[in-house]
Amino acid sequence: MSKVLILEDEESIRSFIVINLKRNGFEVLEAADGNEALHKLTTIPDIDIALLDVMVPGIDGFEVCRRVRENNERLGIIFLTAKVQEQDKVYALSVGADDHVSKPFSPTELIARIQSLLRRVNVHREPSAKVSFQSGHFTLDLISKQFKRSGELIELTPTEFSLVQFFLEKENTPLSRDLLLDHVWGKEYMGDPKIVDVNIRRLRQKIENNPSEPEYLQTVWGHGYKWRGQGQ
Repeated sequence: MSKVLILEDEESIRSFIVINLKRNGFEVLEAADGNEALHKLTTIPDIDIALLDVMVPGIDGFEVCRRVRENNERLGIIFLTAKVQEQDKVYALSVGADDHVSKPFSPTELIARIQSLLRRVNVHREPSAKVSFQSGHFTLDLISKQFKRSGELIELTPTEFSLVQFFLEKENTPLSRDLLLDHVWGKEYMGDPKIVDVNIRRLRQKIENNPSEPEYLQTVWGHGYKWRGQGQ
């Protein structure tokens, strides 16, 4: 049974989410303020997904996400927010979120987003038939779930790990945004397709010497992106 933590200060909304998650077989933890959420996320080791509202008492959802990501890249994080400005969505992803759902949302949409993210979380955790990928200085180990450059560990979120694995599987092959969305987020994904670009930018910050002039994770203009293998 997957375990989900909900950070939401409005009791009626939180109760509505709890009911629907339990109906779909999830174990649910609740937090009414940012400090409580952060405490549970850092002391309870087996939480799979965190649903974070932004505007809550104590520290806000953005800060909860940022602090959790300092020591936990494997947790799946979805923001639940009434904010609709583009910069807020981008900021949520930049501090480590995997997805965001704008209020009001239907239970069906929320469950679909959680299940899609859970698939990425589980891929990040479970062994694969293939042992590893090697590309130049980079190694992706599918047993230990570690990504390294010249032996130095690079921490990846579940979404980032899935993206890197797909790029290395298709090394030197241009991949469209639609293909990346379908493979990593799932064909049922109903969110903003710009989530691909935000995650690419975040990955470049982690792996490139100069993110503004990427050497490895390159843009293919008019199409999408590709992983440039050694010697290409």
